Amino acid sequence: MFAAYHLIAMRGLRRGEACGLTWDDLDLDEGIAYISQQLQQESDGQLRACPLKTECSRRAVALDPETVIVLRAHRSRQEQQFIKAGVTPQGWVFAHEDGESLSPSSLTHKFNDLVEGTGLPRVRLHDLRHGAATLMLLAGEDLKTIADLLGHSSVVLTADTYLSVAVELGLKSAAAAARLILNAGKSPPGGGSARRRSAPVMAEIAA
Repeated sequence: MFAAYHLIAMRGLRRGEACGLTWDDLDLDEGIAYISQQLQQESDGQLRACPLKTECSRRAVALDPETVIVLRAHRSRQEQQFIKAGVTPQGWVFAHEDGESLSPSSLTHKFNDLVEGTGLPRVRLHDLRHGAATLMLLAGEDLKTIADLLGHSSVVLTADTYLSVAVELGLKSAAAAARLILNAGKSPPGGGSARRRSAPVMAEIAA
């Protein structure tokens, strides 16, 4: 499940979206994942491919080079395991050893076991999605790009969800802009040494 967790953490997919991926949805040469469906566990316990949460959730997600490497390695391991076990692949990117699709709940249960086993602070699988968005904000990405990546219906939803991070970045940006202006004010036009503050008026009178 490493590749699934890596993809969610890096690109912010919902767990059902990750489980609903087929290899036909991935273009690893171009580095794009097409999100077109999600897997959900119905009340009768059966897994079914369902429409996405909203129409905006249907999207193309750009994959970073490291994620492409991880997915290529995952596909190679999966193919070898299926051949060894005599399993006919069903096309799921993330599947059980028998080729059957992986349920979102199994992703969550395994993740919780891993977190507990490491002794790290409690974190939910869904927090990986939030982490991906937060790191993009910290990297200077604009809200519209992040909203598109997450499949949000509007930038307002993205801004409301990550308001605290946006405010923190705004404060840093304001401080950085102030430093530039103040530093520029200490230098004469055209460069050269920094300006010295004028002598106090009283000193000029005394002279």
